[in-house]
Amino acid sequence: MPDHAISPTRREDYPEWYQQVVRAADLAEQSPVRGCMVIKPNGYAIWERMQGILDRAFKATGHQNAYFPLFIPVSYLEQEAKHVEGFAKECAVVTHHRLELSADGHLVPAGKLEEPLVVRPTSETIIGAMYAKWIQSWRDLPVLINQCANVVRWEMRPRLFLRTAEFLWQEGHTAHATAAEAVEETLRILDIYAAFAEEQLAMPVLKGPKPAAERFPGAVDTYSIEAMMQDGRALQAGTSHFLGQNFARAQGIKFADTTGAEAFCWTTSWGVSTRLIGALVMTHSDDDGLVLPPRIAPTQIVILPIHRSDEERERVLAACRTLAAQLTAEHDGDEPLRVRIDSRDIRGGDKVWQHIKQGVPLRVEIGPRDLAAGMVSLSRRDRPPKERTAVPLEGFAAHAATLLGEIQQGLFDRAVAFRAERTVMVDSQAELVARFTGGGGAEPGGRGEGQGGFVLVHVADDPAVAAVCDPLKVTVRCIPMEGPDEPGHCVITGKPVSRRSVLSRAY
Repeated sequence: MPDHAISPTRREDYPEWYQQVVRAADLAEQSPVRGCMVIKPNGYAIWERMQGILDRAFKATGHQNAYFPLFIPVSYLEQEAKHVEGFAKECAVVTHHRLELSADGHLVPAGKLEEPLVVRPTSETIIGAMYAKWIQSWRDLPVLINQCANVVRWEMRPRLFLRTAEFLWQEGHTAHATAAEAVEETLRILDIYAAFAEEQLAMPVLKGPKPAAERFPGAVDTYSIEAMMQDGRALQAGTSHFLGQNFARAQGIKFADTTGAEAFCWTTSWGVSTRLIGALVMTHSDDDGLVLPPRIAPTQIVILPIHRSDEERERVLAACRTLAAQLTAEHDGDEPLRVRIDSRDIRGGDKVWQHIKQGVPLRVEIGPRDLAAGMVSLSRRDRPPKERTAVPLEGFAAHAATLLGEIQQGLFDRAVAFRAERTVMVDSQAELVARFTGGGGAEPGGRGEGQGGFVLVHVADDPAVAAVCDPLKVTVRCIPMEGPDEPGHCVITGKPVSRRSVLSRAY
């Protein structure tokens, strides 16, 4: 098999390695519009899997899907001061409603709008305007709605999936009669996101509240799930926001309670985006290309027929079709195994490397000799590409789901171990600064000072912490909710705090 490894490697140039993995897996590419991407079928199939799994989880907890406008009047954003301040620099604005041909043959904007429209950066304000119409009584509550949509946040330093001007996401928006119900909803969704990340993406996460400076604009509390990438940096993989009554007051979302008194609703919002595809790439992939956990892989098993003559081709393809039927009759959880026969007429080595780079968990090769011996040649994506195992054809289908489960668990365990190796506790400002001074953590598996990773440290929710961390390009990612309470004093301000926070460089 020829060597088609990714160049540069992770150790040589991690950012460029990431771009090359995305390109080699044929997930996405830059579009003619600067900052925007074209998500190709391979990448979109992963997003469809993510959407489908989350959609079932949301519906199981009583949520419904709807769709709201792409355009938001500027005046709607102005209703919530912190919200508009938080998004003002990222907004794309529509000021005209048509084009006209100028005398010199160029198209120029015409028909100026009475009020500019913002291309949605998020939908709290437009959805809130509708909730104010729909909600009259406590009997109308709760309202539990999700939408899958595109959003625009003008990004000057784009990177495929991680930061683009336009991206896809799901955004949930709910309204409740009491603060307790809204907080319960916020944490319920956080748990759904964490379970999705760990059980489906095999990506371990820490979940917890963000400090004030990192909250969603206009939120009372923001909770996030934070994952560690292979360069030691954090990636915020999902957020859930308790909005209190801030947006309800701004937009007049009121209801008559059980006593007939008028009250403002308590609202939440939450979402994950196509940035999760970037998280997948950076959590599991290697120097041979993309590695996909089986539960999220659009194709879990690819069958590769090997033949030299037409006679061999017919016999081998017949055996491949029989095996594919046996495999799709098996289940991984509630779903049939996802199997593909790749019978394209291209060089075998090139075909194999395509599937390696695209992260297919299991490759099964069948040729005349395999059939004669009653065997198949099996390769696992979580092992070196040249490693193959001959296994009996009979009974393989029944064993395939177990193999996929082993790969899924192995990838999760590997990511947990990596995070543990790169997580340290520090108890002084000097230790904190030293951890993020120097090399910067761009080398997977690296250790020592300057290597970044996750730092567990007592810090207060105070601007003085940012004054120390900002020059290091470090932020407080969250205050982990799991683990023991450990009271201490902020290493920067000396203020008492009840738990350690996670600090890291981040995407």
